[in-house]
Amino acid sequence: MSVKHVAVLMGGFASERPVSLSSGNACADALEVEGYRVTRVDVDRDISAVLSELRPDVVFNALHGPFGEDGTIQGVLEFLQIPYTHSGVLPSALAMNKEVAKKVAKAAGIPVAESRIMSRFDIGSKHPMEPPYVVKPVREGSSFGVVIVREGQSHPPQILTSDEWKYGDVVMVERYVHGRELTCAVMGDVALGVTEIIPTGPAFYDYDAKYAAGGSKHECPAKILPNIYQKIMTLSLKAHQAIGCRGVSRSDFRYDDRFSENGELIWLEINTQPGMTPTSLLPELALHAGHSFGELLSWMVEDASCSR
Repeated sequence: MSVKHVAVLMGGFASERPVSLSSGNACADALEVEGYRVTRVDVDRDISAVLSELRPDVVFNALHGPFGEDGTIQGVLEFLQIPYTHSGVLPSALAMNKEVAKKVAKAAGIPVAESRIMSRFDIGSKHPMEPPYVVKPVREGSSFGVVIVREGQSHPPQILTSDEWKYGDVVMVERYVHGRELTCAVMGDVALGVTEIIPTGPAFYDYDAKYAAGGSKHECPAKILPNIYQKIMTLSLKAHQAIGCRGVSRSDFRYDDRFSENGELIWLEINTQPGMTPTSLLPELALHAGHSFGELLSWMVEDASCSR
C-alpha cells in the first residue's frame, strides 16, 4: 500500500495567520510521525495552482478565519476534487457567520443569548441594548474584535467607529452571559467531553488567553454537575449535526451557576476548525477520550472526503 501524501494548508492571510502556522506545523510534525508523506503549504492567492501541481491524496486544512474556514477554500478543494478534512462548503459558511449559526442552533432547540445585528457606525453614542453586552464581529474567530461592555459603562466602545477597527462593518450585539466558560469537542458523531476554561488574567478568554503559554487554565474534565456535563455534550452534538459539520468541531458555552445549581446554560458558537496548537482544547479533549494527538490526526486524514 502506498503512503498517503497529505498537504497541510496553513498560514493564509486572515488575522489568525500566526495561529494557523502554529496549528499547521504541529499537525504536519505529528502526521510525519504517523507515517504520512507531508507537504506543508503556506497558503497564498495561488493555492489552486499550487495544489493542482502537488496533487496530494488528502488536504489537511489547518487554516483559521476568513477564507480558511468560511467555505471558500472548501469550494476550491471541491473544484479540484481533492479530499479534505473538517466541514464542507455550506456548514463552514454557516458556522463562520455568527448570526446564521445562532439562528440554526435556536431552530434546533439549543439555547442562545438575545442579540441583534448592526452596522458598527449605527451604534454611535447610545447603547444598543442595556449593559452588560458583548460586541462581536460577525465573521471572525479567536476572539478578534470582541468587546465587552460592562454594567455602568456610560457609552458604547469608541473603537467601533474608529479607523483602527479592522473586523468588518457588521457586528453582533449580544447579551453578556455571566458565569463559567465551557467547551465541548465533537469527533465524528461522538462528543468527547467538556473542558472549563479559566483565564489566568483579568480578561475574558481572548486571543492571548487562548494561545499564549499560561494564558489560561484548562480543567479537563470540567468540574460541573453530571447533568450539566451531559447536557453540554448533547447540545454540542446537536449543534454539530444541525449545522451539518463533518470531522471535528468544538462548541463554546457560558454557564451561569451563581444563583442555582442548574443555572443558565447558553451556547455561544461552533468552531469548525478548532485550533491544533500545543495549548489547544480539541487535542486535550481527544486525549481525555483516549485518542493521542497522532491518532486524532490520522482519523481526520482517513475521514477526509469531497462533498462534505
